[in-house]
Amino acid sequence: MSTPSYFAPHGGLPKQTELLTGRAVFTDAYAVIPRGVMQDIVISRLPHWENSRAWVLARPLSGFAETFSQYLMEVSPGGGSKQPEPDQNAEAVLFVLEGKLTVTLAGNEHVMQEGGYAFIPPGSKWGIINTGTEPVRFHWIRKAYEHVEGIEIPEPVIANEQNIEPAPMEHSDGKWATTRFVDPNDMRYDMHVTIVTFEPGAVIPFAETHVMEHGLYVLEGKAVYRLNQDWVEVEAGDFMWLRAFCPQACYAGGPGNFRYLLYKDVNRHMKLR
Repeated sequence: MSTPSYFAPHGGLPKQTELLTGRAVFTDAYAVIPRGVMQDIVISRLPHWENSRAWVLARPLSGFAETFSQYLMEVSPGGGSKQPEPDQNAEAVLFVLEGKLTVTLAGNEHVMQEGGYAFIPPGSKWGIINTGTEPVRFHWIRKAYEHVEGIEIPEPVIANEQNIEPAPMEHSDGKWATTRFVDPNDMRYDMHVTIVTFEPGAVIPFAETHVMEHGLYVLEGKAVYRLNQDWVEVEAGDFMWLRAFCPQACYAGGPGNFRYLLYKDVNRHMKLR
């Protein structure tokens, strides 16, 4: 297995001489936010976060994401938050792209580096600080936890993808694989965040059409991705949102692996109201 890489935006602002033409797309079935959009002018600031800023990639919105929000956070040295989450029913996944992040969770301190993953259950007392000398950049995915009678809330998980063997997809000869941080059969979890890897030339060999909503952030490489009726070129640093039942497929272009961080909602009944 080759050493993975993780693309992280650094902000800035394009020069006045650059063309306006870009790859950003927003439809009622999918959206593409290219990495070039993640500039200083579109950042958000959050309450109780110091020396920090966020690119909001998805949020619950009519005609857009329904089940989750996703931030790409940048925290400068000495920055962070002792009160990061205002919603006591929100669960979270953190994934580190660049730098070193110290997370305090349930009284324990964890130092996370590139490839680091944390699942934070709802109602947790947690905090974040950057004790390093360089900015840390990471994804923060938030979801309102769906409680089910008789099923306990899952415990915290701290891991790193570089210590997990990807599971190959059937009939792919290992060219299409998924890195899973939690057991997909564990019904306590109502969302999964995984890493999907395609070797050059590998494909999703059919148009997936399913109830799970997706957020996809391209960590590495490039591909052409089928979104509804369109084939769209994507590269490291791009974000895609896919509405439930939006047909999807992809063809990995090479020369290196095509990899993305994938969110989906799972393991719960469909709401009727």
